[in-house]
Amino acid sequence: MDILEKFKKEALRRRYSLATIKTYLFCIRNFLKYCPKDPKKFTKYDIKSFLEKISSKGVAGSTINVNLQALKFMMEYVLNKRKYFYNIRYSKVSRKLPVVLEKEEIIRLINSIENSKHKLMIKLMYSSGLRVSELLNLKVHDLNLINNFGYVRSGKGNKDRLFILADSLKQELFDYMVTNKLDKDSYIFKSYAGRMSPSSIREILKKAAKKAKISKRVHPHALRHSFSTHLIENGYDVCSVQALLGHKSPETTMIYVHMVSPNFIATKSPLDELQLDNGCEKNICERENFKEEEAVEEEYKNL
Repeated sequence: MDILEKFKKEALRRRYSLATIKTYLFCIRNFLKYCPKDPKKFTKYDIKSFLEKISSKGVAGSTINVNLQALKFMMEYVLNKRKYFYNIRYSKVSRKLPVVLEKEEIIRLINSIENSKHKLMIKLMYSSGLRVSELLNLKVHDLNLINNFGYVRSGKGNKDRLFILADSLKQELFDYMVTNKLDKDSYIFKSYAGRMSPSSIREILKKAAKKAKISKRVHPHALRHSFSTHLIENGYDVCSVQALLGHKSPETTMIYVHMVSPNFIATKSPLDELQLDNGCEKNICERENFKEEEAVEEEYKNL
């Protein structure tokens, strides 16, 4: 059995997602091409040299870290070499603010979609904060329309969680499932060829954004970012949003606090509470006084 086959078996045994396995396989294949020798003779130098080569191409820190994680899995759990990564540090990853659509942009985006099934999918993703994979894996029995919630089964990190259902969407979902004669074990959203692919959702959003004249880069995860930010704007606390998103740490959810529209930020700068006698303030006062004097003179003229 070759090293790639051993890796797949071990990753499946550990219940890694298919997407993660696919990504790790890509990284390991690249490493094996770079270092074509007996796997038993791989050294820390081989790993570091490979990562340095990737880094020299100017890729993101997150890409380097994924490669490191894949090779770490291979070395520790497939080749049983557990002491090779003590001094190999992960790359620093820059934290960029996510793309968030304004509420008015969400309305324009949804209204620009003419296909009723596509519109329902986008509305459900935004209204529940679902990832694209979670939407496409939804089955009829995962929804509890009476109590306004549903279940994500084996989501990111192989975790289950609850998600909310918009009250305004329940009847539309029910009618859709009845019209399409879906049984309780059916996937809710399918194509004629079977399961829908994430690329289909990306294409739907791309066309809708163009039609709605939204200049931002609208992708499926932007709907989840918008859901989270709008909840915080509506007054919900970070812990509530964290639970709905399935985040392990509240620090991950805190990023959406930074995305809240300035109109919803009630905190005033301490400078506004200071009575400063600066030139700008003085000029404003002088202009106000001058306007008052002009008004008094005008009144005298009219007497």
